[in-house]
Amino acid sequence: MRIILSTACIGNVPPAWEQEGVVDVYGIMGFIRFLAGDYMLVITDREEIGSIQGKKIYRIGAFQILPLAHNLNQLSVNQTAQEHKYVSLLETHIKKNIFYFSYDYDLTQTIQRQAQYTSEKAMEPLYKRADDRFFWNRFVCSKLINSQIDLSNYILPVMQGFVELDKCTINNKTFSWGLITRRSRYRPGTRYFSRGINAEGHVSNFVETEQLVLYDGPSPTRKVDGKTILSFVQTRGSIPVFWAQVINLKYTPRLWIGDNKKSLAAARAHFDEQIRIYGPQILVNLINKKGYELPMGQAYARTVEQLNDPRIFYTHFDFHSECSKMRWERIHLLVDQLKDKLTEQGYALYDTTQNSLLKKQTSVVRSNCMDCLDRTNVVQSTLARWVMTQQLNEIGILENGQKLEDQESFMHSYRNVWADNADGVSCVYSGTGALKTDFTRTGKRTKAGAMQDLQNSITRYIKNNFMDGNRQDAFDLFLGNFHVDTTATASLNPFKDTRPLRVRVVPYILMFSLFMLALNIVRPNYSGFKSYASYFLLLLFWLSVLISGIRFALRNGKDFVQWPKLVKLPDTEEVIESAEFTEAGKMAPPELSKSDLL
Repeated sequence: MRIILSTACIGNVPPAWEQEGVVDVYGIMGFIRFLAGDYMLVITDREEIGSIQGKKIYRIGAFQILPLAHNLNQLSVNQTAQEHKYVSLLETHIKKNIFYFSYDYDLTQTIQRQAQYTSEKAMEPLYKRADDRFFWNRFVCSKLINSQIDLSNYILPVMQGFVELDKCTINNKTFSWGLITRRSRYRPGTRYFSRGINAEGHVSNFVETEQLVLYDGPSPTRKVDGKTILSFVQTRGSIPVFWAQVINLKYTPRLWIGDNKKSLAAARAHFDEQIRIYGPQILVNLINKKGYELPMGQAYARTVEQLNDPRIFYTHFDFHSECSKMRWERIHLLVDQLKDKLTEQGYALYDTTQNSLLKKQTSVVRSNCMDCLDRTNVVQSTLARWVMTQQLNEIGILENGQKLEDQESFMHSYRNVWADNADGVSCVYSGTGALKTDFTRTGKRTKAGAMQDLQNSITRYIKNNFMDGNRQDAFDLFLGNFHVDTTATASLNPFKDTRPLRVRVVPYILMFSLFMLALNIVRPNYSGFKSYASYFLLLLFWLSVLISGIRFALRNGKDFVQWPKLVKLPDTEEVIESAEFTEAGKMAPPELSKSDLL
């Protein structure tokens, strides 16, 4: 559609003859209100990803934030600065994340859930059928949803995550396959500012990944509509206990684990919801069984043990230990361990021509590592490949005795799509692409891949410590976790830097001393013995200033971290001030009491 819009940006409204313009709009993401008034978020470019049953799926290519009629003259200087900051956060969030939508296919629901719709449910508007967890723009659409008139045709559910569909041929039989990864809008955020679980049972970085196979039969065809659709669903999510990693400029943050009784109640709420949606849970814990991650493994195992739910199966596979020294083929030890469970849970098989769900997936594998990114994605892709082998055998694409791993052309597609999926999930949460994607892409762990992982780890460190506060604020603003108070006065500026002056000047001192040190090294200025000695004294002076500044920053690390400004982190004060840690910076493993085991 096309709309007439004002070319005015933030500032004074220009004369009427300068205001009007025409722009092609492919959808309305929603509306959001700041201090000066409402803004409309519109999609101005799209990229077709593929189609399922003729229903096209798009990636958002570009957007605009359109200020509706308002004037900033009514705001104070401080409020104007706040307004610019809000708009900048909103723009950054939409620009840095990847969003998908479809006008007639429900991206938020799995094939199995869609196949079980009643006729009445299937006739509802798309936004009413959407899974609320993955309806990413639900908050900014509230003005349209709550309108007294029916605006269903303008409410477009947008999903954040990853979508890719690819067409392949095996044994002269053409089919499409792909992934739809859905990120939950509950408890979203960045790597260190969103960990564990909350009281409602929502965990950080919860992701549902659906692997699809679309097949029209053995007859050669250019286009695959999906007369037969097979689906296999897995989930990932943060370890469902109260825990945090308190960043303080050190590479390995301090680990804190909360009260066991609170964790138990929250975990029960989490798994009750998961079982209601997916059925029994097959929990695959991939964290280390010793060292820094040990307390988390103990806390998770204890929580599952205390839940004592027969619908929950728990296994702990120490990924780094089992696959050490690049022996990544040993992941098949885990597959062998889970084969019976995978066979029992099955997968969805949907005959779209008869509108008949021939098979159902009866449970789900829920995988996790510390971040639910790198190790998790490697394991999920391996489990999904094993299941796809069974699926392609059933519909006759693979012949008896054939292995999917031997299909070179297909495996190239498979590995790269799963690696792209890893990067898509990781970038939003950690700020970089995933680690270990060389194995996902090539089937081998390489030294070049290890060097790329080192680079990503360094980038993560910088972003997590010095940039993620703004990213977390952007999440909270877009998703409605923070509401701008339009009655707030200038003195209530949430972005005001309240740190002591001695803290705020340290970064400038460090930069200046580093500059002077480098300048004197690159362009030395001395002649004679005395000048030579003075030169080295000067170098030592700037070096001592630099070292003193670094030591001060490390001693007061939490004061130099960029913390979120809009929403107070849960239990932040409790974690920083009252948690007990070991000398190594790691919390001591929790001890089991008799009351805990009852």
